Amino acid sequence: MPTALIVGASRGLGLAMVEEYLKREWSVIATARGPSKGLDALRESAGERLEVESLDIVEQDAVAALRKRLAGRTLDLLFVNAGVSNGHGDTVAGVSTDEFVRVMVTNTLSPMRVVEAFESLVPATGTIGVMSSGLGSVADNERGGWEVYRGSKAALNTLMRSFAARNKSDPRAMVIIAPGWVRTDMGGPQALLSIDESIPGVVTTLLAQAGKPGVRYLNYKGESVRW
Repeated sequence: MPTALIVGASRGLGLAMVEEYLKREWSVIATARGPSKGLDALRESAGERLEVESLDIVEQDAVAALRKRLAGRTLDLLFVNAGVSNGHGDTVAGVSTDEFVRVMVTNTLSPMRVVEAFESLVPATGTIGVMSSGLGSVADNERGGWEVYRGSKAALNTLMRSFAARNKSDPRAMVIIAPGWVRTDMGGPQALLSIDESIPGVVTTLLAQAGKPGVRYLNYKGESVRW
């Protein structure tokens, strides 16, 4: 039975990914910063196929401790979903330094540190993925808005490309996912997609990339997104 580590799974898209992988007969290690009623409910039905670990990805000591606990495990999928948003109208001119740092550390630096910490547990046939956004596309940024969030996701995309470039002979699939605008606490009630319209496609897309070396920026339909 293949195993996925899904980082940032207490609610929303991450929790839905855990549920979808369990439906597809995977074992899942899910992380959350604190208690999660959603994960607790899934654990009741999934039993030993679901392990729940506590992790705040901005805490490097916590990342190192989890890596130590998982030493010797094989991860067929390493996926980092954790992230935060800030206001749609926040501009670089108006955002505080503390808020800018918070978004960049949580959305860009910390996910890549998790990738670096756990990638050695992913075999040659495995997949390494991160949750980005269509807003991370520099080429598609024609309307503006969400400046700091956009910047954090564009930076995440760039660092994933750098990771792939640094590991040019790596046979593993590396996937940057844009899940669409989804109705979650972060996406808001006006979003175009339900979780059920996004996440099954996200998982299908990730599964389809296994065995394909190199990094790809894809949406939940499996279509390429412009960098």
